[in-house]
Order: sequence, then structure tokens, then C-alpha cells
Amino acid sequence: MSIYKKIIVAIDFNAEHEHVLERAMSVCQTPEDVSLVYVSMPIVYLQPLLYGGEYNAMTDAETVDDARKKLEVIADKFGINKEHVHIKTGDISDEIKALANDTSADLIIIGTHGRSGIKALLGSTANAVLHGVKQDVLAVRMQDD
Repeated sequence: MSIYKKIIVAIDFNAEHEHVLERAMSVCQTPEDVSLVYVSMPIVYLQPLLYGGEYNAMTDAETVDDARKKLEVIADKFGINKEHVHIKTGDISDEIKALANDTSADLIIIGTHGRSGIKALLGSTANAVLHGVKQDVLAVRMQDD
């Protein structure tokens, strides 16, 4: 029996999110206990990196709309209520921590690649989420390709 009643699962569309969600499903009592969050970085964060280059990125509103559609498909697949789908824009770790606090979550689940140094244990986002939260954090190791 799970001790966790409210679980936040951070989704990265560019990573093995199904593996992370399978782990979440194994520790929850019901999919109703699970909320999904995707955090996009604001376009203004990326503009300095694109200076002088071709720039055809979507607006923040388009990014959020696209992310919501993708996250709702994932929610359907895993039986998660679409009301438990959250799209945020901002600093990834800060937004995950804020949502966990706002929803009184007791577990945050996040995938990690862990490639080198401290990242051998936790990825930079997972590491940032881990520090300063009152919730338990489950870092799900992803397979390297």
C-alpha cells in the first residue's frame, strides 16, 4: 500500500517519460493520485543564445498550448485526470517545487540522466528540485542511449 496520496510527475518530452510514469504508477494507489507537470523555459531565456541566427521558435503561448495537448495525450494513456495536467513557464525546478507546495504533494517524481560528476547521481534539474523541498523526491534513472 502506498503512503503517497499526491504525486507530482515532471515530464520531459525529450526523454523517457513513459519509464518515469510507469514508476509513478507503481507507487501510487490510483491514477487519481498523480498530477503531471511540464515546465517550458520562457522564450526570453533563449533569445541571447539565438542572437544573429535564424529564429523561428513558437511564442510562449504556442509552446504552452502544444505542451498541454501532448500532456493530455500522456494523461489519457495512463488514466490520469486531465484536471491534474499542469503547464508552467519559468525556471523548471522552481516551478516544480511551487506546484508541489501549492497542491500539497507528498512526492515529486522526476527523471534523471546522470551523466558526470554529481550528475552521476542526479541530473541538474533533479538535483535542483531535490534541494529545498519538503516533499520526498524519487529520481528515476533513465537509460542512456
